[in-house]
Formats: sequence, C-alpha cells, structure tokens
Amino acid sequence: MPNLFRVVATLPPPGMVLIPAGSFVMGNATNVFSADEGGSIELPQHTVNVSGFYMDVYEVTKALWDDVRAYNDGNGYTYSYTGAALSISHPVGGVNWFDAAKWCNARSQRDGLMPVYYTDEALTTIYKTGEQPPHANWAANGYRLPTEAEWEKAARGGHAYHRFPWHDVETIQHARANYYSVAQFVYDTSPTRFDHPDFILVSSPVGYFAPNGYGLYDMAGNVWEWCWDWFDGSYYSNSPLSDPKGPTEPPPNQARVMRGGTWQQHASHARVANRSAQPHNSDYYTYGFRCARGL
Repeated sequence: MPNLFRVVATLPPPGMVLIPAGSFVMGNATNVFSADEGGSIELPQHTVNVSGFYMDVYEVTKALWDDVRAYNDGNGYTYSYTGAALSISHPVGGVNWFDAAKWCNARSQRDGLMPVYYTDEALTTIYKTGEQPPHANWAANGYRLPTEAEWEKAARGGHAYHRFPWHDVETIQHARANYYSVAQFVYDTSPTRFDHPDFILVSSPVGYFAPNGYGLYDMAGNVWEWCWDWFDGSYYSNSPLSDPKGPTEPPPNQARVMRGGTWQQHASHARVANRSAQPHNSDYYTYGFRCARGL
C-alpha cells in the first residue's frame, strides 16, 4: 500500500503577501550605479539575511485606518492625530510614528492576534496610549511596522541591483509612480514634469500603478512609510548580518526611518535604496505606513 501524505500550504493573511526568507543585497548597488546617488548613508552595499514575513499589499488606506480606530474606541487607545486623506481609497497621511505603532496593536486586537508593542520590558502592558518608545515582542503574530531591512527586501521584489521596485528598466516615469518629476536626474525620463498629471498636489489611490515582483503596490512614491528602526546614517557599516532591527539607542533627534518617497518628492527618494528619517513625533500629510507580520 503506497504511503499517503498531504502538503498543507499556509496562505498569507488577507491583504498581505509572503516575503520569503533569504538573503538580499541592501543599499545602493554601487556595482551598477554611482556611489554618490544617495550618498554615504546608503553605503556600504551589503548582504543581509531576512526571515520570512508578511507585508501589506497596499499602504494603509484611510478606510482601514478609520475602521480599526472605530473598532477600538473605548478599548484604551488614544492617538495624537486623526489621519487624513483625499478619500477612503487613498493612503492615510498625517500619522506620526507613535500613532502608527499603536494602530498596529489595535489592528492586531481587532483581528484576534497578539500585539507586538508594549510599554514595559516584561511585555505585559500593551502599548495603547502616549508617546513613549515601546518594546517589541518579535515573537508575537500581530501587525507591526516593518524593519528597514524588511522594507527594502520587500521593495526590491525579489530582484537585486536595481534602482526602483521594478526590474525591467532603471528609469522612472509618471506611468509607474506618483512622484514629483524634475529633469536634474538622468533616470527620471517622465514625459510630464512636476506633479503627476492625474494627481496634482495629492496622493493617488492605492493600487493605481503596477505592483512589484512580490505583488506590492506603491513602494515608490505616494506617501512616506514609517519603519521600526531608529535612524543612523552609518548603521550599514556595523549592521548585523541577519534580521537587523536598527540601532539599539535613539539618535539625538529621535528620528525613525522612513522609506519610499512621496508624491511631493523627486525621483531620488523613490529609489529602493533611499533612506530618509524624521523625528518619531513628527506628523505631516505625506507620512503614512504599511504593516508587516511575522510568520
């Protein structure tokens, strides 16, 4: 009698995709592009191993933001900002880092998952209110902000040594992303300049442009996306080789990493290697995020 067995596939959570475990080359691909494209903060180019995780297909929309906030009303959550967007199908903006982290916990509780962020090192008090840097339970199955390494691995879509989230060309145009086009960058070949002609001075609805190799939308342009990490311009020189999570101590300006560029920013910010940062209590209408989850 033949041996019988079955393979059980674990499907990604709704609205998320699997970013498979493995190594990738992080930072400006200086074997292909000029070392001064993004400056020293994107160097040295280095290989990082990242455990598998799930990533939101879309930036968090105003509809999802409002839904989670409404679900958790009365459950102890407080936010500094209400969030804003042109419509419910656009990414929420005007969100500081603390609000994004608390919202991740609220979404986790709404979906019956274990929250990731806590106010104490013992990981007993769920982070729901205030603006203090939380402690992370990386073993929890709830929603969280991606690490900078996770974000870049996801943005690259499974392809190395490319400038943007796509791999067929090394240029960018308004047909591919919502960004601010200027002629000073040779890789910005858009036939239309300045604001995207379909989205003057506004974000675009999520999913408007083609996805990358992992099926993720808007990894270039639209709104900035908060990451977990404290920002250090020299971090790549001593980054761990596996699952780096950024510096352990905050910088003087309390800045957290932001990735992806915005509809207000030029093509250089839309590159997958681009690193930016803002103080974690900053809010601006181009500051948004998307969630990750551990496996």
